[in-house]
Amino acid sequence: MNNRAFLTPVLIAFAMLFCVHSYAQKKNSDYKIHLFKTNETFTIDGIGDEATWQKAEPAKDFFMVLPMDDRKATQPSEVKMAYDDRQLYLLATFYKTPGNTYVVESLRRDFSFGGNDNFLLFMDPFNNQTTGFSFGANAYGAQWDGTMSNGGSIDLNWDSKWVSEVQNHEDKWVVEMAIPFKSIRYEKDVKEWGVNFSRLDLSTNEKSSWTPIPRQFPTASLAYTGTMVWDNPPPKQGLNYSIIPYVLGTTGNSSIEDISYDNEFKVGGDVKLGLTSSLNLDLTINPDFSQVEADRQVANLTRFELFFPERRQFFLENADLFANFGYSAIRPFFSRRIGLGVPIIAGARVSGNLNRNLRLGIMDMQTEKVDETGLPSQNFAVLSLQQKVFSRSNIGLMFVNKESLDYNALADSLKTEYTQFNRNLGLEYNLASADNKYNGKVFMLKSFGPDTSYNGFAQGAHLAYSSRKWNWRVQQEYISENFTSEVGFVPRNNYIKLEGSVGHLFLPASEKVVSHGPQYTGFYYFDPSMNSTDYVSILGYAVNFMDRSSLGVDVFNEYVQLLAPFDPTNTGKEELAAGTRHHWNGVYLQYNSRPKSLFTYNLTTRLGRYFSSGYRTNINAQLGYRFQPYVSLGATLSYNNLDLPDPWYTTDFWLVGTEADITFTNKLFWNTLFQYNEQSNNFGINSRLQWRYAPASDLFLVFNNNEQLSPLEGNLWSLTLKFTYWFNR
Repeated sequence: MNNRAFLTPVLIAFAMLFCVHSYAQKKNSDYKIHLFKTNETFTIDGIGDEATWQKAEPAKDFFMVLPMDDRKATQPSEVKMAYDDRQLYLLATFYKTPGNTYVVESLRRDFSFGGNDNFLLFMDPFNNQTTGFSFGANAYGAQWDGTMSNGGSIDLNWDSKWVSEVQNHEDKWVVEMAIPFKSIRYEKDVKEWGVNFSRLDLSTNEKSSWTPIPRQFPTASLAYTGTMVWDNPPPKQGLNYSIIPYVLGTTGNSSIEDISYDNEFKVGGDVKLGLTSSLNLDLTINPDFSQVEADRQVANLTRFELFFPERRQFFLENADLFANFGYSAIRPFFSRRIGLGVPIIAGARVSGNLNRNLRLGIMDMQTEKVDETGLPSQNFAVLSLQQKVFSRSNIGLMFVNKESLDYNALADSLKTEYTQFNRNLGLEYNLASADNKYNGKVFMLKSFGPDTSYNGFAQGAHLAYSSRKWNWRVQQEYISENFTSEVGFVPRNNYIKLEGSVGHLFLPASEKVVSHGPQYTGFYYFDPSMNSTDYVSILGYAVNFMDRSSLGVDVFNEYVQLLAPFDPTNTGKEELAAGTRHHWNGVYLQYNSRPKSLFTYNLTTRLGRYFSSGYRTNINAQLGYRFQPYVSLGATLSYNNLDLPDPWYTTDFWLVGTEADITFTNKLFWNTLFQYNEQSNNFGINSRLQWRYAPASDLFLVFNNNEQLSPLEGNLWSLTLKFTYWFNR
């Protein structure tokens, strides 16, 4: 069957569907909060005794979102805002029933939303219902900040300079904030921004919002924001720059073969320059990411590479411009491909809004050559454009280029190991309906290289719908055999995939159950001739309880035809032959405990058949206990038992992770993570002490230890002291 003949009607059908519900007036445009300029000097203390707050207009009478969205919130909330030439101010008061205790996991920054009594601010400075900023605090003063994209997704890895304080009382808690205008991006001479306020109160299991939001959507949904009306446009930022230098010293040692470790002293840093009030230039020189959190290990029993998220600060502002093109398994750009095990010399990025409707992202990174392996110095360049169309949709363009410098000077043996260049060019359309019920995407990618073996094509499309009671999604993907994305994340090639799901929720009038209902999901893979190679069919039922605990049961049917040899234990044992067919059934069970308990737990298990007529038993548990708000203890346990015929026999292995998170204050944190992975015979420790001695300025002390167990024995450890400071104007 001709692939293009198959794809053309699919694309036409999706394009026709994408024209549905494309344009309408903003849903909650009538909800307004008016801001006026003040000349008063503020003390950010959570008391709110300034005269400005007596005159400021309140946003109150919040709506309940969960457990039901058809009534006003039972716990009163009130938010006031004002500004001066430098900062935006906010005072929020949250009343509660006396005697109800606060629920707080810790004082750590960027807390888990569902595990804390908290308040969140969502701002849409361009009023495009797509991008923005979020700031917040939990009931004991831990801060939250992140960038917003895709109409409501929040990236908490972003970090900015602002201050807040919280005061607790028997009948209420109060948060006061000051956010410098230079810490955010906005369009000049505009007097209306999108805004919303969200509150979670776990003592009553109630989530509420200033504007009404359907219960199937998060309170971060920018399609449902109200309007922040300024008496005059926010001040022009003028010269806006930040210099963030660092100094570090590291000592360590390695006894692992072929890995050496030298003591080092490094100096480097970042520069942020506001080209306009909405467009930013970022520069980095000799960057270091030693303070970044360690990846959480997982047991891998798949045939493909696992995805681990980006955590390095330089790559995070406006990260959606670069990272969200395509699908999770068809990404033309994945920033973790840059600088892993290879020093980065320098990098530059321009990102932000050229105007209300057009966003730009340009990034260029340069890495050093590695004499030990012969890896040449490489340059990574990315261009991303995103033009808003209709009410909330957009058209995106992306170009990714990886270039090996001085390639012709390499030895012939190295030319076969390293690529001279690899390029991806893509175009996509993202649908987001005005009421947020429909979303979808159509994209196409073309890869290029020094010869035709690198020249391939990838394409995908989906349409999804979500209402209070119904949800469905249809999706299609195609990747050719020669599609190559060396800077992307594409773990699988040469397939056509069809995916679909449908679910229904019942909303009973019950004091214990909020909702329950069935869900069907199916994933079907074919080779380019439309012969079936894989499928998974899952039929499940989920129950959500009033105390925010949940229970789920899934029954699945799975088929795999191996396209390459595969060891079903992923432990280096004998491989099953390519072309062999395997079919099995099984069941998943999952239970999540109520988050307001001091002791919390999430349990999942997978029971059923496995490759080669064997059996697989998997049990996972996440356990937590908190001595709020200062100490949070956690443990992750994963056990796999594979009962297979000769030559694998019985294989079982554990993955154990324990974590102690101690937050002495909301500026002094100590986190220690222990991980043992029996599948890879690895034991690791990551311990980080962080002191935020000034806004966005830190002192880190980081200890890492990685031990390879028998038969590949060896140890690598390091101790790093890193000092950063944020100078800005």
